[in-house]
Amino acid sequence: MGMKTIVIGSVVSSEVVLQKMIESNYPVDYVFSLDEQYAKDVSGYRPIHKLARQNQIPYKTFRKIEDSKNVEIIRQLKPDYIFVVGLSQLVKSDILEAASKGVIGFHPTPLPKFRGRAAMVWQVLLGVHESKCTMFLLDEGMDSGDILIQEPYIIEDTDYAKDIERKMCDAIGRMTEKLLPQLLEGTIQPVKQKEEEATYLLKRTPEDGRIDWGQPSEKIQRLIRAVSRPYPGAFSDYDGKHKVIFWKADYLENKKYYGISGQIAAVTEKYLDIVCEDGLLRVYDYENIDEVRLLAGHKFK
Repeated sequence: MGMKTIVIGSVVSSEVVLQKMIESNYPVDYVFSLDEQYAKDVSGYRPIHKLARQNQIPYKTFRKIEDSKNVEIIRQLKPDYIFVVGLSQLVKSDILEAASKGVIGFHPTPLPKFRGRAAMVWQVLLGVHESKCTMFLLDEGMDSGDILIQEPYIIEDTDYAKDIERKMCDAIGRMTEKLLPQLLEGTIQPVKQKEEEATYLLKRTPEDGRIDWGQPSEKIQRLIRAVSRPYPGAFSDYDGKHKVIFWKADYLENKKYYGISGQIAAVTEKYLDIVCEDGLLRVYDYENIDEVRLLAGHKFK
């Protein structure tokens, strides 16, 4: 009997891992893919069942991975390893205990640092430059299982969410290529996490993208970069009632305009200048939800 593996996922990182497995001729026996109809609020969603179908790998789409039918399929397959990559749902003991050698999870931070939610967004907001992806054995804690492998990647001050996602995907691709042979050969050596070094990132919601115009322009621009596409975006209310989403911006010195923080200084075809307490925010890409006319002198609140 050869190695038996199941892949469970829903986003771009899931797709990268599955693609690397296929390219490496690593045995994948079954794929569970989040169904498109339940993916509306999933940033960076990928229908990985399409990749499975193209490569004649058996698959099932799901809403909740913990549904009894899914758990029964997993148990019947008797996998050695289950990869759970890019899934925001909790995996409980019934699935954790179904893999004879372990359930492998992925996190885009250097565990035990930055366990928890919205890891790529938080790293930008916290000004992290040198990061690492981690593959580890899932347990019932939050990102607390033994580490299998880590791979570094760099976050620049000019990177937007999409840039970081690309760098993270490159890192997870390299990491998967290194890990798979070790799994097949049985040479992997898990390393326990140091609990005293653990830090935690708390949940974020779309409302946390609301801009506080009392903050420095650099901090506002950092928020815009952090929650730009594929995330819901940083936003503000024009004249207090019309939502505008900001996708791309720079912060500049202000030697020209006197105004109140959040007040529009200039509107051109290429950008929007907004007064901040310590300079200007120059917005190059924004989404005017109600398509109202934006005018100099009017305010975002």
